Amino acid sequence: MTSIPPASRANLRGAVDLSSLLRPATGAPAPAPGPAESVPSLVVESSDASFTAILDLSQTVPVVVELYVGEPSATLIHAVTAYRGRLVLVTVDASANPQLTQAFHAAAAPTVAAVIGGRPIALYEGELPEADVTQVLDQLLTLAAQQNVTGTVEPSQPGAEPAEPAEIPLPPHHQEAYDAIAAGDLETAIREYTTAIAQDPRDQLAVAGLAQVSLLARLGTATAAEIRDAGAATPTDIDAQLAVADLDVSGGHLDDAFDRLLTLFPTLDQAGKDRVRTRLLDFFEIAGVDDPRVVAARRRLTGLLY
Repeated sequence: MTSIPPASRANLRGAVDLSSLLRPATGAPAPAPGPAESVPSLVVESSDASFTAILDLSQTVPVVVELYVGEPSATLIHAVTAYRGRLVLVTVDASANPQLTQAFHAAAAPTVAAVIGGRPIALYEGELPEADVTQVLDQLLTLAAQQNVTGTVEPSQPGAEPAEPAEIPLPPHHQEAYDAIAAGDLETAIREYTTAIAQDPRDQLAVAGLAQVSLLARLGTATAAEIRDAGAATPTDIDAQLAVADLDVSGGHLDDAFDRLLTLFPTLDQAGKDRVRTRLLDFFEIAGVDDPRVVAARRRLTGLLY
C-alpha cells in the first residue's frame, strides 16, 4: 500500500465538533462508572488482524484511534494518558494496515478517530495543540456517557510506560489463522476463520479475513499472465472471469473487478448469477462496505437483480 500523505494542516472545524451528536443535558445523574478493566497499557498498537479486540474494548471505555505514518503523536499520547484510564489510545500504522485505513477513511496522516460501543466517529486530521485535543476528548467522553460507555481501564503495570505500545492479543481463532497465513497454510487459516464466524456471526473481521484468505487460495500457483490470458481467450467462461476478478482485487484494482463481473452478470443463468453475486459479496467484505467503489458496485448489482 502506498503511504498516505501527512496532513498539511489539522482538519479542526466540523470533524472535531461533536456537538451535533450530543443530547442536551436533562438533569439526570450521569451513569455510574463501570468497574476498571485491565489492559496492557493505556496506549496499545493494533492492526487489521487484531482490531476485533478493540471493538470489544470500546463497549467498556471510549477508544481513540490514531492512524499514523512514521511515529504516533506524542501530544495525543500525553493527552489521552492524562485521563487516567477513562480513555484508551490505539495507534495504527496506516501504511501497513489498508483495511483500517479504508474503514476510517484516512486520506492523510495522522487521522484521529474514536470508537464508542463499536461505533466509529471521525475526529480530526493532522497535529493539534494539546489544549484543542483535550477539548475534543472532553466532548468524546460526554458523548460516551450518553451512550452508557463509562468504564475505566487500568494498565497491568501502573506507572510503567512501555517503550513500545503493547498489542492487544488476538482472539484465539484469529491468532491461529494469522499464524497459519504467515506459514503459508491457507487451508488452516480458512478453517480457523470459519470457526470464528460460526461462534460469532457478527465477527466482521473474521468474515473479511476469510474472504481474503479464500481469494489467495483460489489464485493458487497460477501466474498473473496465465490467468489474464485464459480470461481473454474465454470471455464468457465464468471460472476464467472470476479468476481474473480475483487477480484484480488482489492487486487493488477493485473497479476493474467489479466492472468485469457486473458486465458478465446479465448474460448468465441463475446458477451463474448466484456464483458471481457470492463472489462480489466477498469482494465487498475485503474492500470494506463504506468504500465508495463498493457503494457504487452494490448499487449497480441491485439494479441488475431487480
